[in-house]
Amino acid sequence: MTIELKKIDKYRWELPKTGAMRVPGIIYSNASLLKDIKIEETLKQVANVATLPGILKASMAMPDMHWGYGFPIGGVAAFDWENGIISPGGVGYDINCGVRLAASSLVEKDVRPRLNDLINALYQNIPSGVGSTGFVKLSIAEEKKVLKEGSRWAVRHGFGENSDVEHTEDEGCMRNADPETVSQRALERGQKQLGTLGAGNHFLEIGVVEKIFDKVSAQAFGLFENQITLLLHSGSRGFGYQVCDDFLAFMTKHVKKLGFDLPDRHLACAMIQSKEGSRYYNAMACAANYAWANRQIMLHRSREVFSRVFGMGPTDLGMNLVYDVCHNIAKKEYHIVDGKKQAVCVHRKGATRSFPAGHKTLCEKYRKTGQPILIPGDMGTASYVLVGTKRAMEETFGSTCHGAGRVLSRRSAKKAGKGRAINRELEDKGILVRWTGKSSLAEEMPEAYKDISQVIDVIHGAGISKKVAKLKPIAVLKG
Repeated sequence: MTIELKKIDKYRWELPKTGAMRVPGIIYSNASLLKDIKIEETLKQVANVATLPGILKASMAMPDMHWGYGFPIGGVAAFDWENGIISPGGVGYDINCGVRLAASSLVEKDVRPRLNDLINALYQNIPSGVGSTGFVKLSIAEEKKVLKEGSRWAVRHGFGENSDVEHTEDEGCMRNADPETVSQRALERGQKQLGTLGAGNHFLEIGVVEKIFDKVSAQAFGLFENQITLLLHSGSRGFGYQVCDDFLAFMTKHVKKLGFDLPDRHLACAMIQSKEGSRYYNAMACAANYAWANRQIMLHRSREVFSRVFGMGPTDLGMNLVYDVCHNIAKKEYHIVDGKKQAVCVHRKGATRSFPAGHKTLCEKYRKTGQPILIPGDMGTASYVLVGTKRAMEETFGSTCHGAGRVLSRRSAKKAGKGRAINRELEDKGILVRWTGKSSLAEEMPEAYKDISQVIDVIHGAGISKKVAKLKPIAVLKG
């Protein structure tokens, strides 16, 4: 299959509709970033997604795109709610892997002298690594309440404030969650992992606001230059992985009965309106709610650590939640398609929501500015805060990128890092790091990722989200 891109403008490229594609592909990138990915593999996945029943407008990929399971990571696709499909491969294994940003009243000079104590205390109090277990132990009955309530369960049990729920996407809860749709194995895996970071690319990062681009939005978000921030990146842990695994196995068999051919078995799916599709949607929502509760508990524990290390009460410390955004999700939303408002199922796999000012789903605080968007980079460079735009609603079903995007596989990164002391290299840049997994640092080294500044320049230049602030890391905790 020969794939050729047609340049639309500096930030957009079209993958023309050919063969079984029902819609074209739209790639958000620049010429430089396109060279940094396995372009043929990734574009083939964009084309494959475009063949799925009910897809609307285009199969899209963000500038952090790279090869994934079925759908590309960085992929966005919306399907007609009445006649379209839903696919676990379009969500991913780590359902509602997401990012949460808290902003403190501290500035860098307050924290530098105690930074070593702070990161060590966080390391001791936030369980991390493969299979890590937390201090929250759940009965199956109580776990099902977590799956129904999400962030509100955590706050109701003393892990945070009501304002945290208000500043979380969907208020930290997908209402369609049905615990009876998940397997016993998934429930067992979720019983002991609530409040844990996990492994892979998950992290906790202490950062400093290095630069403000949009003073009005930054003020609304509670951000100012030299401010200390906390960024949390984690998901639904073993529970979400098991939900995905269970439904992929089922749908791989089920899709053979649907009367259409798949270009890739990893695109196994069900019609959204079928009992099979509905069952997956409701199980996926359970995993999304688990992830929101997970990040809420870790934020609460982190606040406690900050308070102890600096001897400050909650009011003086601040540590207010700016926002929590999810990637790896499929949601029922309403968008304008061909001039008409329509219910759609938006798959965002390694992509983030980008809702503009005035959108009714946003909390009152952000109704005038638009939704805060959190884009983490690699642990040696920077992360960004952006704001949602009207253009994203018009072009990408209210979506934007979610990170820097890998250029090296984990195996290649480990090979490139052999013999190197990545922690010392980071310390030379003024970044303290603590880690659990033997190969975590090598797998997540800065060279394993694209240049985050280029990724941000693409989405800002394309107008699907706008820069608000740049955060530089000063301490990182890896799983």
